[in-house]
Amino acid sequence: MPEQSNDYRVVVFGAGGVGKSSLVLRFVKGTFRDTYIPTVEDTYRQVISCDKSVCTLEITDTTGSHQFPAMQRLSISKGHAFILVYSITSRQSLEELKPIYQQVLAIKGNVEGIPIMLVGNKSDESQREVDTKEGEAQANSWKCAFMETSAKTNHNVTELFQELLNLDKKRDMSLNMRSSKQRRADKLKAKCSVM
Repeated sequence: MPEQSNDYRVVVFGAGGVGKSSLVLRFVKGTFRDTYIPTVEDTYRQVISCDKSVCTLEITDTTGSHQFPAMQRLSISKGHAFILVYSITSRQSLEELKPIYQQVLAIKGNVEGIPIMLVGNKSDESQREVDTKEGEAQANSWKCAFMETSAKTNHNVTELFQELLNLDKKRDMSLNMRSSKQRRADKLKAKCSVM
């Protein structure tokens, strides 16, 4: 768990084009973009409720290419929870997660007690190559949770992150997030009183 820090690090892995960035942006900013822009690595922060206090959910959106193995290893070693994303329209994208899972296992030593979600994204697409039962079977063999999502339609996006936090039994976390507008309004209320 985090050392003397209120940061909770979630790392998102998957092949290029499976919708990792789209899932993260939909969750953090509520937006969706149709164009594909390859990511090297981006980090997003979201304030959440954690152990009866406030902490920062730090989401690292990793590259879909295999050009940066040192960055991948560093992300795994610093990560507290992992989201492994494939596209239901690409069997290859599910296959590409297997070495990443093995690397998480090798670096973390044991994945029991480490929250991991296997995510079949693009559930809004009709050209399915990976059946839901196949995704569930893979998740069962890895002893991790499973969910299908659609960043485009916002299906199961918030639920994905909440379920990931629920998997961590060591901490009590929830997505009772407050927007910066709400925090600003609360600060103003605390400082001002109308007579």
